[in-house]
Amino acid sequence: MAEVIYSDVSCRYPGSDKLAVDHLNLEVPDGSFMVLVGPSGSGKTTALRLLAGLEELSDGRIELDGRDVSGVESRDRDIAMVFQNYALYPNKTVGENIGFALKMHGVARDEREKRAREVARMLDIEELLDRKPRQLSGGQRQRVAMGRAIVRRPKAFLMDEPLSNLDAKLRVQTRVQIAELQRSLETTTVYVTHDQGEAMTLGDRVAVLKDGTLQQYAPPRDLYDEPVNAFVAGFIGLPQMNLIRLGVENGAVRLGGQTIRLPDRLASAVGERQAREIIVGVRPEHVSIANGSDQREGDGDGIPGEVVLVESLGADSYVHATIEGSETSFVARTEGYDARKPGTNIRLRIDPERIYAFDAETEERLGAKPAHERPAPEQPATAAS
Repeated sequence: MAEVIYSDVSCRYPGSDKLAVDHLNLEVPDGSFMVLVGPSGSGKTTALRLLAGLEELSDGRIELDGRDVSGVESRDRDIAMVFQNYALYPNKTVGENIGFALKMHGVARDEREKRAREVARMLDIEELLDRKPRQLSGGQRQRVAMGRAIVRRPKAFLMDEPLSNLDAKLRVQTRVQIAELQRSLETTTVYVTHDQGEAMTLGDRVAVLKDGTLQQYAPPRDLYDEPVNAFVAGFIGLPQMNLIRLGVENGAVRLGGQTIRLPDRLASAVGERQAREIIVGVRPEHVSIANGSDQREGDGDGIPGEVVLVESLGADSYVHATIEGSETSFVARTEGYDARKPGTNIRLRIDPERIYAFDAETEERLGAKPAHERPAPEQPATAAS
């Protein structure tokens, strides 16, 4: 196991006038699971490849287990990688694929087979040891690739979108397996994904990147509840946060002809900036739809809108609606099956205490709650409970 430290790390590819990774500073504690997440081109895979020694640093340094590995060859860094393509040897059995790295390091055959069997048992593929890769499903091949990394007992695992070639059901199953394995092995893991659901599920801490720059590095719940800017707010969460630019006056904004007063904390922060426009954010679970009996003509109860689409997901539904007088689309979450049809007129209610505000120019969050006012993180249940 080992701590990983990125110190002011930058990388510029030849011929490019932009940094692929721009002065990245991260500390990954020993034995933790850290996820790099962001859209395509955000620099997450480059950051991983810099740690692996597959790309050269333009500036800064990377430490692994207290050792500066910036100029060290990849093979000498004591790391193991799992890629999205399985890269298995087609002419070798599962057991031979898992044990191949040990063979290259001169480990005796009996010891190789013993360790390969132990890893296969851990991954629930022991009965597949004598099969060839072509006889395996996609999920089984990915577990073999993971086994090949685990058997080496490295200081750190590096995983580059290992689940992207699997179907939705297999992704969930394998995600659970990866989380269980990492907890049992307690090996420092750096995991790259574009899927924020994976990031929120797997990571002890998550680093959100955009255009090569670190936006926020925090536990998953903090990213969701306390985003530092509009990008993080919109990227983390499914469906994403509703974000809309609105004029602000006397601590209130107007949307769909209705006045929404900002909480005192936000109104004060906006007033200090003397802002005339802000980006208002509200998550779908904090937008409700007035019941039919409450929708009285002209009573101003809620923001008028029109249903565009209803996503029914079983336990919940997401109602997409346009706001009257604008092209803005808002999403509201409702419980259970929602039978509303496209074209239905509705009134949306926003919980004013759950509104986020962001600077219209910098997109930085305004009026964030002080740490002592934030709800304490939930503690995991113990065996006794």
